[in-house]
Amino acid sequence: MKFLQFYLALFLLLFVNQTLNSQIKHVFNPANARDGELVEYCHTHLKMNELLQNLDYAKAKAEDDANFNAALKKGGFQKATIYKIPVVFHVLHINGVENISDEQIFNAVAILNRDFRKQNADTANVHTDFQGMPADVEIEFVLATKAPNGTCFKGITRTNSALSYDGSSGSAQVTAIRNGNDVYIGSWPGNKYLNIFVCGEIGGAAGYTTNPSTFSATSMNNGIWILHDYVGSIGTGSVGGSRSLTHEVGHWLNLEHTWGPNNNPGTTSSCSTDDGVTDTPNCIGVTACLLNSNTCNSDNAYWGFDIRDNVENYMDYSYCSKMFTSGQVARMRTAAQQTNTGRANLWSSANLTATGATGILSLCKAEFTTDKTSICLGDQIQFTDDSYNSANSWNWLITPLSGWSFVAGTSAASQNPKILFSAPGSYSIKLTASDGSISDDELKTNFIFVTPQAATLPFWEGFENYTSLANLNNWEVYNPQNNNAFTIENTTSFSGSKCAKLVNFGQTPSNIDDLISAPIDLSVIPASGIVTLSFRYAYRKVTSANYEYFKVYISSNCGESWTLRKTLANNNLSSLTSTSSWTPTQTSDWVTVHMTNVTNTYFTDNFKAKFSFEGEGGNNFYLDDINLYAGAPSDNLVTAGIDEVIDFENFSLYPNPTDAEFNVQFNVEKQERLRFEIQDLAGKFVRQHFILANEGTNLVSFETSELSKGMYLLKISSASGAKTVQFIVN
Repeated sequence: MKFLQFYLALFLLLFVNQTLNSQIKHVFNPANARDGELVEYCHTHLKMNELLQNLDYAKAKAEDDANFNAALKKGGFQKATIYKIPVVFHVLHINGVENISDEQIFNAVAILNRDFRKQNADTANVHTDFQGMPADVEIEFVLATKAPNGTCFKGITRTNSALSYDGSSGSAQVTAIRNGNDVYIGSWPGNKYLNIFVCGEIGGAAGYTTNPSTFSATSMNNGIWILHDYVGSIGTGSVGGSRSLTHEVGHWLNLEHTWGPNNNPGTTSSCSTDDGVTDTPNCIGVTACLLNSNTCNSDNAYWGFDIRDNVENYMDYSYCSKMFTSGQVARMRTAAQQTNTGRANLWSSANLTATGATGILSLCKAEFTTDKTSICLGDQIQFTDDSYNSANSWNWLITPLSGWSFVAGTSAASQNPKILFSAPGSYSIKLTASDGSISDDELKTNFIFVTPQAATLPFWEGFENYTSLANLNNWEVYNPQNNNAFTIENTTSFSGSKCAKLVNFGQTPSNIDDLISAPIDLSVIPASGIVTLSFRYAYRKVTSANYEYFKVYISSNCGESWTLRKTLANNNLSSLTSTSSWTPTQTSDWVTVHMTNVTNTYFTDNFKAKFSFEGEGGNNFYLDDINLYAGAPSDNLVTAGIDEVIDFENFSLYPNPTDAEFNVQFNVEKQERLRFEIQDLAGKFVRQHFILANEGTNLVSFETSELSKGMYLLKISSASGAKTVQFIVN
C-alpha cells in the first residue's frame, strides 16, 4: 500500500509540474487586464483551473483545503513572530532589457518587505471605510546567500536562454534555469527557497503562481513567474506595476482575488463567489482605481451597512492597491505554517542558516565591474565594487605586465574609484575586499586594454613586426567564446611574410572574433577630404552551405560606439570550398577591398577600425595589408610619410631654447593642411594649431610665455604622417 501511495504521489507530482506549466499560445483577454495595459495582470487561477481538471489533483487539493481551513478556523496560527522567507530571483534573459539589474531586484525586495510589513506610507490614505484596517503580515523576504550546494551568491541567478521570451511552458523555462544558470546547476527546492522567475514573456500574463500544494512542495516549480517590467519600480519596472509581486506572493500564501477564485474582474456573476476572507467585502473586482465601487450587497449582513469594495487591496487589480486586511493576514500566516506544502520549512531556523538568509551578512565574494574594458591613452575607467554580501574596505591594485602598484586606499571613498591610465598596454586588476574579519580577492587578468597614442596617416599594417597578437598595444583581440582567436601567421601572406589568421576550420559554429585597431589620427583631414580604408583577405568555405560573415566597423570615439560600414557574406565572401584546413598559396587567393565610406564624421583623432568575423563552420580566414590613407583608392600600398610632404633638411625651429616665442620655418611642395601640437614630456596635450601651408616656404610663430620652464615636444602632423621635434622653454 505504501509503494502504491508513493508511485501515485510521484505520478501526480509529475503531472502537476507538466500541467501547471504547459500552455498553448495565449490570446490576449482584455477582461483580465488592468485598464490601459496590453498584458493580463494575473494567470494564477488559470493555472489552478488547469490543474483541477485532473480528478486526482482535485481530490488532493480538496484535502489540502480542508486541512488548511481547519487550521485557520482554530485560529492557532502563530502571531507576533516575524517569518523570514529566503528568496532567489532567477533572471532568464537573452542579454536584452529583460536582464534586469541587481539594483532593480533589490528595489523589488524592498517594496515587497515594505508592503508585507505595512511600512508603506500610503496605508494612512486608504478610503475612510477602511481606515485602521491595513494590517502588518509580519513576513519578511530575505535574499538567500547560499545555493543548494553551499556556494555563496547574492540571491540572484542569471541564465541566457531564448526561452525567456517563450512562455508557452513555464516548466521549460524552469528547466532552462535549472540546467544553465551561473550559480548552481541543479534543483532549487521550493520548500527551501521562494523561487521567482523573471522572464521576457510568460504566456501573456504579468505574473502567476499556484496556491500551496502537497504535490509541488519540494519542486522548484513551486515558485512565481513574473515579467521583468513588473519587478520593482526602477529600471524596466514602474510604480504602477511594482506591486504585482506583492499580489503574486499573496496567491503563493493562499490568498484569492478579492472577488474570489477566478481571473474575471468586473463580471456580474462574481458576487456569488468569495475569497474566503470575512473582512474583505464581496465585490466583482476592478481594473482601475475606482474608489467608490460598490458592486455587491451580499456583504451588507456581515458589515451591518452598505460598504464599498476594498479596491485598495493588493489582491484586486486596481492601480491604487496599498493594503492587506487582518483576515488576509490570518490566512497567509496559517499558510506559512503548513508543513505538508513546504511553507513551514522555509522560515525554520535550520533552513535560514542553510540558505544564508539569517540577515547576518558577511563577505563571501569579492567582485567588481567596470563601465568599459578598452580605452584610449589618458582616459578613465569607472570601477564599481560588486562584492557580496558585505564589505567595508577595499584595496585596488593594477599591473601592466609585472609588479603590483597601489591604486586606491582602504577608505570607504575608494569603494568605486575612477582610475586614469596614462600608459598603453594590457592591465590586470585585483580587488581585495574585506568586512573587517573576512577578506577575499578577485583578480581579472589582462582585463583592461589601453591603446597607444594615436597613429598617423598613412597607416599600414602588414603584421610583419609581430610574433604574436597577445597583449599587443597596437591591436586588441576579442574572442568571447575563448576558442580560436586571431593570431599571427608566418607561412603565408599577400605582401611580406606574415598576416593575421583566424583558425576557423573545425570550430564550433556561431563564433565571433574581432581584431580592433589602436586609434588613428584622422583629424588632419579637411572636411572635404577623402579617406580610403583598404585591406586584403583570403577565405574558403568547407561546404557550399556555409554562410559566414566578415564585417568592418568604424568608430569616431575610440570604440565607445561603432558603425557598420562593410559586410561580406556567404558567396560574396567566397563561393569556393575546401574540405580540409585551407591556406592561401598564391596571390589570386587574395581579394582586395577598398572602402571610401569613412566620411568626415569620423575625421577625429580617435578613429578606430574593427574587423569582425562571424563563423558558422566554414574554413580559415586570413587578413593582410590594412591600409588607411588620404585620397582615392590605390591598388598599391600607400605608405608615404610626412618626410615626403615637408623638406626636413631645410626645416628649422628657432630660437631654441626660447623665452617668449619660437618660430618654425619649413618648405612644402604643394598646399597641405598641417597640425602643430605641443606636448610636455609626459605626453600631456598643451596646445594645438591647424595651419594650411602653402607651396614653398612657410613660417609659423608660437607664443610660449604661458608655458612653464622645461622641455617640450612639437608634433607636426598631416594626412601623410607625423614627426616630432624637441624645444626648451627657459
